Amino acid sequence: MYSQGTKGLSRIKTRIQELIAWADREICMEPDEFAYRRGWTVAKAGFGARRYRDPRFDQLKVPSRIAEEVS
Repeated sequence: MYSQGTKGLSRIKTRIQELIAWADREICMEPDEFAYRRGWTVAKAGFGARRYRDPRFDQLKVPSRIAEEVS
């Protein structure tokens, strides 16, 4: 039996990681493009998971409370 040692295992590990990264991109490609076209930020949150955020949320202001008059 022929053994490639750790160098061969390293290549296999690298190839598997590349395949996982490719699958992740393929799964999220359409929603990512949708978000980028609208100027949203996209943060990877794990395999096949993303967090999409519209930066305009930072511009929203909390309305100040209107003082109620008691008569």
